[in-house]
Amino acid sequence: MAQVFDRNSNALARASLVLTGLIVIALGVALNSLQRSPWVTKQGQRPDQPIPFSHKHHVEGLGLQCQYCHTQVEKAAYAGIPPTKTCINCHSQIWTNAKMLMPVRESWATGASINWIRVHDLPDYVYFNHQIHVNKGIGCASCHGRVDEMPLMYQQNTLQMEWCLNCHRNPGTNLRPTSEIYNMAWSGPSSQKPVWCADTPRTATDPSGRVATAQLVSCTTTRPKAATIQVAMLQQEGGFHAKPEGLSTSQSGTDLEPHRGDGEGRSVSDVSPIGTPQMPASYTRFESQEALGKYLTQKYHIRTPNELSSCEVCHR
Repeated sequence: MAQVFDRNSNALARASLVLTGLIVIALGVALNSLQRSPWVTKQGQRPDQPIPFSHKHHVEGLGLQCQYCHTQVEKAAYAGIPPTKTCINCHSQIWTNAKMLMPVRESWATGASINWIRVHDLPDYVYFNHQIHVNKGIGCASCHGRVDEMPLMYQQNTLQMEWCLNCHRNPGTNLRPTSEIYNMAWSGPSSQKPVWCADTPRTATDPSGRVATAQLVSCTTTRPKAATIQVAMLQQEGGFHAKPEGLSTSQSGTDLEPHRGDGEGRSVSDVSPIGTPQMPASYTRFESQEALGKYLTQKYHIRTPNELSSCEVCHR
C-alpha cells in the first residue's frame, strides 16, 4: 500500500500547530489591547456637548465649589446633573445674549431639559454610590482627575473593573481627610508638608453623640498649638504607632501641591470653617500617604480589602 503522506508532512504538521498557537496568542493580545484602549473605555475623549461647559473657567476661574452644581454628591448615589435653574442663577445677569448659551435660555423658557452627554458612564450592572465614597475620604480628583484644569470635561481614568479593584484592594492610598475632599490640589502629606490629625470628641459636635464616622477625625495642614503631638510610625505588620514629638519650635502652616498654572493651591482646611468645634489637644503628625491612609482606614471604619473586593460590593 502506497504511503499517503511523505516524510515532510510531519514537519509541516508541527509548523501548522506552532503557527496556529501563535495566531491564537496574537489574537488574544490584540483583543485585550482593544478592550483596554480609549476606543472602548472612552478614556480621554471629549464628547460634543450641547453647550461647551468649561469646568476650568467655573472652578478655577470663578471659584465655584463642586457642591454648587452637584448638590447631591454627599447624600445620594448619584452626583446629579444640575438643572437649568442653576445656570440661570448667574446667566440671567451675565452673558444674557451669548449665542453659546442659547440652549440654556431655550431650556429655561420651554421647561425641557438640556440633553447633556454623560462622560462617566458605568455599565447598568455596576452599582456605584457617590455618597459612601465622598463621606469615606475619597476625593473628587481621585476618580475624575483635575477637573479644575479641564476646559472640556473628559474621562481621565478607564473606569474598568481592574481600576476599581486596585483601589478596593488598598484604599488607604487614596484616602484623605474629609475636609480635603473638594481640594483638587491635594497631593498627600510629606516631610515638607505634613498633616496633623486628631480624634474629635462626640460631644464637641453633637452632644447626643450622633455624628457621622468621618466627623470623628479632625485634620489640619497647619501645625496645631497642642499640648501633645505624636509622629506616626509605620510598622512591618501594616499598622502604625505614634511617638511623642517635642514642641520646642513653632512652625507655620504648609501649603499643599501648588497649582500648575499660577503656583497657588492652599488647602481648604487651612481656614477653619465657621462653627467648627475646638480641636482636641492630642494630634498625630503624618509625613506619608501610607501612614495617613492606615490611620484614616481605621477611623473611617473602612472594610477590609477582602470585603471591599467581593462581587456584591458593586454588583447588586
